[in-house]
Amino acid sequence: MLLFLAGPIAYCVYLAFTDTQLTGQESASFIGLANFRRAFADDGFRNAVLLTLVFTVLSSLIGQNGLGFALAALMRRASRPVRAVTGSVVIAAWVLPEIVAGFLLYTFFNRRGTLDALLAQLHLPTQNWLFTLPILAVSFANVWRGTAFSMLVYSAALADIPQDITEAAEVDGAGGLRRFWHITLPMLRRSIGTNLMLNTLQTLSVFGLIWAMTRGGPGRRSQTLPVFMYDQAFLKSLIGYGTAVALLLLLVGALFSVVYLRLLREEL
Repeated sequence: MLLFLAGPIAYCVYLAFTDTQLTGQESASFIGLANFRRAFADDGFRNAVLLTLVFTVLSSLIGQNGLGFALAALMRRASRPVRAVTGSVVIAAWVLPEIVAGFLLYTFFNRRGTLDALLAQLHLPTQNWLFTLPILAVSFANVWRGTAFSMLVYSAALADIPQDITEAAEVDGAGGLRRFWHITLPMLRRSIGTNLMLNTLQTLSVFGLIWAMTRGGPGRRSQTLPVFMYDQAFLKSLIGYGTAVALLLLLVGALFSVVYLRLLREEL
């Protein structure tokens, strides 16, 4: 733990307070909070924070969480062959390496890709999705790849709900919506909180998928914090500044975690 985790983290914290560069520098100097002040004054950093929040809300909080729950609920009522096929297809997208999934979705949203070909067959207008709506395209890609995790979590949680409770409510005249609101949802609150926390932390660190599809472009319209951090640290050789951005990204993840853990603690 000290060698492979605590040591590198401590070294990164040290770098964030220096002006370390990859090239053109004989020695690094300690500059205090200058990198952090530079980040908050940087339009590119503020743009990356906003896009990271949009990407996280669309693809994790709404997309993966909502679609995963819907698939888990529908598969409970489906036949065994349908469950087997659906589960295999969804999990296959999840087990693909991130970079492979990125290239697959790039070919889907490309100007001459699968989506525009389907729209042309239906005589609907086509467009270059990676140019006109890049953040929505990468958000959809992350939903496509990561929904399986939420589906598995909710499938296990729904299977643990006692059938006699729902059957008793049905006998008492409770409809499907009332059973869901008053029985299913309260019993799933801990699973929902845990799933949201894990999905959010995973989504905040997504890099390969976005890099393969758009490289943060066009311009900076899909440049989330991990892509911005990579651009500053390795393309522009500003290791100190890039590491400071990485620590701020870590802080964002910690804030989300505190909120979710607080909700779980109140539930307990």
